[in-house]
Amino acid sequence: MKLNWNDIETVLLDMDGTLLDRHFDDHFWLEHVPRTYARKNTLPLGKAKELLYALFRSQENTLNWTDLDYWSSRLGLDIPLLKREVDHLIAVHPHVTDFLLFLKRNGKAVQLVTNAHGKTLDLKLRKTRLGPYFDGIVSAHDLGLPKEDGRFWERLREKTPYDPEHTMLGEDSETNLSTAQAYGIRYLFYVSRSSSSLPPSPSRRFISLHYFSQLIPPAGSSEIDLKRYCSVPNELFAEVRT
Repeated sequence: MKLNWNDIETVLLDMDGTLLDRHFDDHFWLEHVPRTYARKNTLPLGKAKELLYALFRSQENTLNWTDLDYWSSRLGLDIPLLKREVDHLIAVHPHVTDFLLFLKRNGKAVQLVTNAHGKTLDLKLRKTRLGPYFDGIVSAHDLGLPKEDGRFWERLREKTPYDPEHTMLGEDSETNLSTAQAYGIRYLFYVSRSSSSLPPSPSRRFISLHYFSQLIPPAGSSEIDLKRYCSVPNELFAEVRT
């Protein structure tokens, strides 16, 4: 089972958990925000976490999930300011820049496609300096739909034309890969090492990789043996062989 880069014209890449270490986001929302909320409202930390985790879950798969203005209003906290307090935790996954350089050298159209709010994007691109590697940067908030909504990919195509048959998507969300698959995006890769603080967890549905360096072919070649370098679900491998 091989990936031939000559077949790919456009590469769509998620940000948090995919290119960037999700440890920052997990720490921020699961620890830093509850701790600040508990202090402000004179609550035990455990109670604050119980309340906030329930609130967060209620907005999953919606744009509110990543809307910093929404959470600032809902929680009575300056969320962008709180993010800057712990922005030293923002980090790029290993080998990401090597992969982005490989894509640019080989003439691929590279798009950063994220659910992240614009204020989050500004902070993270300023800290990581990854912006120049992309031909375009699209936030779901610009399109009015999260990637969990199957209509997102058509709306993205209207803004940034691409051919699904010759497009690759890298994500740490199986849900987002599933909506992209339903739309017809052909090359789908799951990032199993989304956070440096958690063990890798390969997908049972999609080809998984720990690092994007696993998709860089040997010098002088345009092909990579996916079965050798990535985690390929047995059922998917069987489908390809038949």
